[in-house]
Amino acid sequence: MKTILHLNSSMYGDDGQSSRLAEEFVAQFPQARVIARDLGKNPLPHLDAQRFGAFLSKPEARTPAQQAVVGESDALIAELRQADTIVLGLPMYNFGVPSQLKAYFDHIARAGVTFKYTEKGAVGLLAGKVAYVFAARGGLYQGTPRDTQSAYVREFLGFLGITDVQFVYAEGLAISEASKTASLADARHQLRNLAQPERIAA
Repeated sequence: MKTILHLNSSMYGDDGQSSRLAEEFVAQFPQARVIARDLGKNPLPHLDAQRFGAFLSKPEARTPAQQAVVGESDALIAELRQADTIVLGLPMYNFGVPSQLKAYFDHIARAGVTFKYTEKGAVGLLAGKVAYVFAARGGLYQGTPRDTQSAYVREFLGFLGITDVQFVYAEGLAISEASKTASLADARHQLRNLAQPERIAA
């Protein structure tokens, strides 16, 4: 059975438009095993010197507090490893990704675990997965310099070896009710087209 890691990052939880779109996509695969994590409802601590130090410390030298930090990160990475497919609900806040998502990224990017350094540069260790990103924005940003999200998320996932990344955009949600309705309808049309059984990674 295929496994989907469903990540939401909206401050509005299930009521966020990005969350709703991601949920609708996941619902297209009732036979899949779903690992759900709501980073808005259950945010991770932001990375600081102490937490980063825990990642760098040798296992045998870790304090109980450091081991707890690493254990939390290990659990997140285990979820990611189990998944064939990642589905991400991504709202835009002040031209960037939610800080809760950034904290998650900081806890799963670990040298020697999810990527490694080689003479030719960094190599991701999580290849063979596909990611679907449902991006909801109040304004119109796709294809403009203000869309810093798309390049960042694509680059980060690629850094871990996840290079098949598909975006579905719902934009102009705050411009007018007509714009919101049309954009969400188009996004739902796209997600239904993407939700073909053969698209989910083996």
